[in-house]
Amino acid sequence: MKGIKIATIGGGSSYTPELIEGFIKRYDKLPVSELWLVDIEEGKHKLEIVGDLAKRMVDAAGIPMKIYTTLDRREALKDADFVTTQLRVGLLDARVKDERIPLSHGLLGQETNGAGGLFKAFRTIPVILDICKDMDELCKDAWLINFTNPVGIVMEAIHRYSNRRKAVGLCNLPIGMHKEIAGILKRPMEEVHVTFSGLNHMVFVTAVHVDGRNVLEKVIDNWGTQSAKNVTGKEWDRGFIKALGAIPCYYHRYYYMAKEYLDEGLEYYKQNGTRAEKVKKIEDELFELYQNMNLSEKPKQLEERGGAYYSDAACNLICSIYNDTRDIQVVNTVNNGAIPELEFNEIGEMGCIIAKEGPIPIAAGKLPKATSGLIQQIKSFEIAACEAAVSGDYDKALLAMMINPLVGSQDLAIKVLDEMLEAHKEYLPLFFN
Repeated sequence: MKGIKIATIGGGSSYTPELIEGFIKRYDKLPVSELWLVDIEEGKHKLEIVGDLAKRMVDAAGIPMKIYTTLDRREALKDADFVTTQLRVGLLDARVKDERIPLSHGLLGQETNGAGGLFKAFRTIPVILDICKDMDELCKDAWLINFTNPVGIVMEAIHRYSNRRKAVGLCNLPIGMHKEIAGILKRPMEEVHVTFSGLNHMVFVTAVHVDGRNVLEKVIDNWGTQSAKNVTGKEWDRGFIKALGAIPCYYHRYYYMAKEYLDEGLEYYKQNGTRAEKVKKIEDELFELYQNMNLSEKPKQLEERGGAYYSDAACNLICSIYNDTRDIQVVNTVNNGAIPELEFNEIGEMGCIIAKEGPIPIAAGKLPKATSGLIQQIKSFEIAACEAAVSGDYDKALLAMMINPLVGSQDLAIKVLDEMLEAHKEYLPLFFN
């Protein structure tokens, strides 16, 4: 078989060892001959550490996969078959600001929701669109697999403002929910068929099939504190979920339990600083581990980082596209009518058949009426965020900030917008030209 070239933008990420592990264990089906890890000058040291660990992992596995590290993105992209993006513009210091500034004004500070998520999108979208332009020139037939947050907004921008149609967004959240549901039912994941429908970080489970029967009600009766490293597990009221008629994801707590999570976030901030500062400490510990010359596998501690299964999901998706397996995976792609609450050309998160031509959305049926208002509001926010990011228009940025339900104050929206624009000025040239 012809070897596959993959370029990973943000290759110095702490998640990269999971990506390497995923390619190693799939090598028989996915013969990656070249993996290029790309980063920027500020990330050079981490790139070297991760690159060395990746080489040790490949050597220990005994497979002929060459690992390249480079700061030259265009060199890495040339003739690539797949490109993965896992970048953070401004590094973790920018995330600290995304969380700290809203919290200092009494608003939720979170990296993918609210004001913080908006500014992560503002910094990320122009960079992703530049990568798309380079791909059009250097590897026009390659697939872009994006798991840079906020995934839904980034994918909306790619679809609206680039020529790249071979692009898929990926999140680890549905995998976590699927695992939890299978655990409740005491069945292997492959025997539990879960229907997801909605938006990234706003997806609902609308059906759970086992042995041909929908057992959603049984799951709801036992659904409680499913959560993640970065979202604490306050228990859902089962009566609420039963009346809702669908299982919300853990990020929904920011909307359905807004006061509780704001109060908790403010208290944590006073006592410990931001979640981003905790993540920085975890990353420092991981990179200490990665430098151990005797380490030649992904360390267990990586799961503490909060993004477990992202990279494995990416490897699985690439393997399915390459082999035309036509299995079902949950991805972010063009709706094409699968979710009635969204426009045909809007990006949604849903189950898709994964084929060599990419994801084919599976119609999930209508979402419960009680969920549609929030879905519509967040989609309008995502679109407004894209428009502001590509134009650098202050008024459009304010519109996006104002219509996000986690802001809820004109005066605070203006204060936070102005302060965050100034704080991230280095990475927002469109807003200052």
